[in-house]
Amino acid sequence: MNYSNLHAINLTNLRLKFPGEDSLIFKDLSFSVQPGEKVLMLGPSGCGKSTLLQVLSGIVPNSIELPMKADKINLPDSWGFVFQDPDTQFCMSYVDEELAFVLENLNVPRSDMAPLIEEALKRVDLHLENLHTPILELSQGMKQRLALASVLLLKPDVLFLDEPSALLDPEGTEQIWSSIKQATADKTVIIVEHKIDLIADWVDRVVLFNDHGIILADDSPSTIFKHYQEELKRYGIWYPSVWDEYKESESFKSMMHEREQVSSFEKILLNDFHGFRGTAPKIFAKKAVAKTGDWIAITGENGSGKSTLLLSLMQLLRTEGIYKVNGERVIQKKRKKQLPKGLSLVFQNPELQFVTNSIAEELTVSLHKMGKPQAVNYAADLMQLFNLPNSGTRHPYQLSTGQKRRLSVATALTPQTDILLLDEPTFGQDARNTFAILEKLEQLRVQGITILMVTHDMEIVKNFATSVWTVADGVLYTNNEMVGGVFECLHGSHLDEKHGYSK
Repeated sequence: MNYSNLHAINLTNLRLKFPGEDSLIFKDLSFSVQPGEKVLMLGPSGCGKSTLLQVLSGIVPNSIELPMKADKINLPDSWGFVFQDPDTQFCMSYVDEELAFVLENLNVPRSDMAPLIEEALKRVDLHLENLHTPILELSQGMKQRLALASVLLLKPDVLFLDEPSALLDPEGTEQIWSSIKQATADKTVIIVEHKIDLIADWVDRVVLFNDHGIILADDSPSTIFKHYQEELKRYGIWYPSVWDEYKESESFKSMMHEREQVSSFEKILLNDFHGFRGTAPKIFAKKAVAKTGDWIAITGENGSGKSTLLLSLMQLLRTEGIYKVNGERVIQKKRKKQLPKGLSLVFQNPELQFVTNSIAEELTVSLHKMGKPQAVNYAADLMQLFNLPNSGTRHPYQLSTGQKRRLSVATALTPQTDILLLDEPTFGQDARNTFAILEKLEQLRVQGITILMVTHDMEIVKNFATSVWTVADGVLYTNNEMVGGVFECLHGSHLDEKHGYSK
């Protein structure tokens, strides 16, 4: 291979595959970016966009060894990379130390670091009372902001962005892209992103891939979105009007018409419930009830405590107060934690879900009560439903983030589940897989499964939720009525300094 120091990025006749796979991810792919260009790569989940970013930066094969071959590769000298999974980004344990580590590598004197660190956090709208906060205590959305802050501190010539806003609330998404645009006016930026509304008119080029990693089109945004509608729809790729068109589809209309009342009884009840992390109170709920067939959307800003609520319900964090599942009180303050029966959790970070070395094993590990033939067939059906590699032999860590997320959702759909807790199950997904996941969840809801879903996607809230819980500053608010899919008002408890909450 020929690695030169040209400013332009150039790749000729790339071939690459994952070990153990029969087919190539890319076959004789050629790709180039001129200095200062802003390029958006669009394609279905799993088509190789993130892998291509890693090749263009040199992470593959220099840090991640994958079988690959190319006639020519020109890599940038100065670059920064924001990964899909922010946990893979960090070298240090604390926020201030992470940013100080970047500055140390730039030979910035220690006496000059504090204002630079504060400015970097302000730029990405990450506000912390104590900068010496453990990164592990941040929400995934807050981690995503920190990852971007650390990369922007490098002031690289080329920025590789792999879904930098996937885990952010709507306000945070606007803030992040505003920061990126300001910081990269004269930089080269190559982007993989599904949430494209804020950047469709900003990028210079859109490169459109099919599900086999073949470039279908490479042109201006206006040309792609005007003349390649058929390809965008065929491969389930996000485009600006996709939600409007989906809501006009026969499948959506039929699904909404078939929504029917199921026999209703309380499945989850929180009354004077406190969820904790360490010694700091995170969630207060005066009373909240979920019933059979409910689809409850849990909304709120990054860091407000949404994930903490789900973890508390699973007894993965210490809780206090009255807490019932399926009418049975969860015993608290015992040394041996009681795992509520019937609950399944999909973590925000899909890698926390995996315990085996292959897709097929992940899907069958919880099916020990089934016979092996039935378990294998069940897994095969889930692989097809969630658009996962058919062989089932690939290691879960070798999947794209979108594929990892779909696998994590699939592993939670066991026959024993009747309450499904989902933490951002649609992030990193293309349109086709997002709608497939939502339709499967709606099918489960009609069958009597109760769904509690943390989401920042207001289209999901408006079009699928039957009720909304909102977490704000550690307080859980619930709404009593949904009208046309939009919640009208919120009722709940409020924090006060003396008692922690009040009516």
